[in-house]
Amino acid sequence: MKKFLYNQRENLFLWSPLVTAFGVGLYFSMFGEPNILLIATIFIIGVAAIITFRKKPLITIAACFALGFGYAGIYTHMKSVPLLRHDIHEIEITGRVKGIDKNTDKTRILLSTENFGNVRVSTTDEIKINIGDVISGNGGLFKTKPADTPHGFDFARHAYFNNISATGYLRNVKTIYTPDSTVYSVRDKIHNLSKSFLSDALVLGYKNALPDGHNEIWRTNGMAHIWSISGYHMTLIGGWLFILFYFIFRLFPSIVRHIPARIPALACTWVGLLGYVFISGAGVATLRAFIMATLVMTAFMLGRNALSLRMLCIAFFVIMLLNPYYVMTAGFQLSFAAIFGIIWLWQNMKPRTPNMRLLKYAYTAVLTALVATVFTLPFIILHFGTVPIYGIIGNLIFLPIFSFIIMPLVIAGTLCSVIGIHTPLELAHFIYDKAYHIAERLSNFPYSELTFGNIPNTAIILITIGFACLIFIKDIDSFKNFFARHIGPISAIIFISAGIVICVATPKPIFYLSTDRKLIATMIDSKLQFNKSHDSGNYFAFDNWKKYNGEKTGTENLRFTADSGVYTISQKQFDIVYIKNFVSISKNFSLLCDNPRIKYIASNFDINSEKCADKIIRNGGVIYQSGKMVQIPSNRWWHNRPE
Repeated sequence: MKKFLYNQRENLFLWSPLVTAFGVGLYFSMFGEPNILLIATIFIIGVAAIITFRKKPLITIAACFALGFGYAGIYTHMKSVPLLRHDIHEIEITGRVKGIDKNTDKTRILLSTENFGNVRVSTTDEIKINIGDVISGNGGLFKTKPADTPHGFDFARHAYFNNISATGYLRNVKTIYTPDSTVYSVRDKIHNLSKSFLSDALVLGYKNALPDGHNEIWRTNGMAHIWSISGYHMTLIGGWLFILFYFIFRLFPSIVRHIPARIPALACTWVGLLGYVFISGAGVATLRAFIMATLVMTAFMLGRNALSLRMLCIAFFVIMLLNPYYVMTAGFQLSFAAIFGIIWLWQNMKPRTPNMRLLKYAYTAVLTALVATVFTLPFIILHFGTVPIYGIIGNLIFLPIFSFIIMPLVIAGTLCSVIGIHTPLELAHFIYDKAYHIAERLSNFPYSELTFGNIPNTAIILITIGFACLIFIKDIDSFKNFFARHIGPISAIIFISAGIVICVATPKPIFYLSTDRKLIATMIDSKLQFNKSHDSGNYFAFDNWKKYNGEKTGTENLRFTADSGVYTISQKQFDIVYIKNFVSISKNFSLLCDNPRIKYIASNFDINSEKCADKIIRNGGVIYQSGKMVQIPSNRWWHNRPE
């Protein structure tokens, strides 16, 4: 064991950001909010252990876990985002526009208000507004909702860490004040001049710019990442800018005689990417990719190997320290999973490639896409519940088209549209339409998409550890024992297999209850059926529950009814009773409490009874066939932070 740890000392640094991220994930996944004194104590112990026992790797790794847990808690408690306690209707909302996301149906506006903080409202009014304008209108605000399932996507947490206090709607919008021209008003002018959804999506960063149905087609073909400005776009545009500036500086011998041409070229590329960040709206994924690009370019300027596992771990640490919540986001997990896998492939495995240039390029593209798909697959299932079967084929077909034809035309066309020339954008739209028709046909192939159910946290942790063992553990050829000599791949197989077994063995819930206790669903003939066909207060719960159950989303919401207003869901060993609103239960309540078959009683109005307090469900959650109930956490710092 000592010999093994001694040989792993160089790679132990690579484990530290992952273990720290596990500590961060533990804090965010807890069902209750830990005491701030406990959080601070754990953080101090972690820091002290790293300083004191820095030469003892195992203690240092454990300290990183404590450091991540404590840092996430302290960071969370230090944020002061106002929280809306109750929904408010028919009020006057006035604020300064901080962000705009436009599509064909409505416009989403991020407003900075004096009384409610930052709120995200939607409007269908046709009005020209720019970032920086002060606007007002009549509308309503809703408090941010917790997750619909245990360990599911918690919008309240997402909004809190994106400084959003509430969501809502706005009508009769009017502009009160328009400031002088800024970079953001330039962005809006480009939108108005280009009149292109490709320009809106790929240059200006509007997230809902594509026509209806297009997002679904591209997601089925594994190309959803194209429409969120992140690492792909930064790499593409950064590469073009670097090549341009590199050859420009090569034309000036007086400069390159003193410093390598790559240094001023990288500096100019960084400035160009910074401009792209602002023009694209400076979204979270864009900023994260820009930070990563900055670290990579800094390493290149210093003559260091930027594309190494060590450099990637440093970038991982830096981004995590800027905002620990990034660890929980799909973009962060998918980006780093893909990059770790690709670097491991070409720097650790070093596969042989064909000598013929064309075959070499094709082999490299296919192998890279395959490895990136394998490493991101668990996280795709975790966050989206589906896997695009033809994702590799889609990337091989469409990624070159977007990278070398559509993206250059869109960028050139966006710039040309400012002076009234729309030919490049028109050509880009023509090529896009042809590519979209191919993608549509590919998505209609049988089994183009597989739907999975919930992945437990334990399973995703084990699978992640398995990938880490494959990447970070250094095999030792001098060991005679086969297991010891190949401990990395063998450990990876063990952990990943254990995660898969847990996924397969985890049962599906037979009953779902929303946190406001107004929507329920139960399993009937392997399909979820609901007490309502739609519910504006739980709009996303229908698809989230279907995804959790492994069903295809976007399908018709099946409904079951109960004439008496009392739903009884009967199982082999127990019953669950749900009582609708406006149903008198004064006569039957004692019968419900006394009935030994009734294990749970839920209602969308409060029931207080000491007689059967252990049966009454007071929060949302899921119930399994065994009778076990797992509640949805709704008492975390981002749900009910004290004023």
